[in-house]
Amino acid sequence: MTSTSKDGSIVDYVIHKLGGDTSRGSSTRGGVSALKGLIRLCKSGRILSIAVDGPRGPIYQPKAGVFEISKICEAHIVPVCVIAPHSYIFKKSWNKTYLPYPLSRFIIYFAEPLPPITREQNAKDPQLARDLARHLAVAKQHAANLIAAL
Repeated sequence: MTSTSKDGSIVDYVIHKLGGDTSRGSSTRGGVSALKGLIRLCKSGRILSIAVDGPRGPIYQPKAGVFEISKICEAHIVPVCVIAPHSYIFKKSWNKTYLPYPLSRFIIYFAEPLPPITREQNAKDPQLARDLARHLAVAKQHAANLIAAL
């Protein structure tokens, strides 16, 4: 999902140039249609990538959307972490977005997939968010250990 903002248009452009698909919207504008678009992409066999802490944060705290998509699409959730120690950090962004410097090393760490959310589970259950946050923190630590070993 990419924002309908000007910044989101840039991200959307890059993703399409790299062969990906997007669904435009945010939690404040066009969220329902964007969620439907993500579900359509998932059901068509596309792999989704979602920033689970939402457009406003708080940082590293997953929101219910990822669990709703997992439930509806019967899709696994794969915690992923990217570590790029030599990066430009956008200090004004709430989530400390960063852009790796050219030719710098980075690690993309894919953790073990979590099972799909079942129909009986409530996507807004705070325990689901805590569990995913814990798995993401472990993935971040593994990625940090790998980059330190380079």
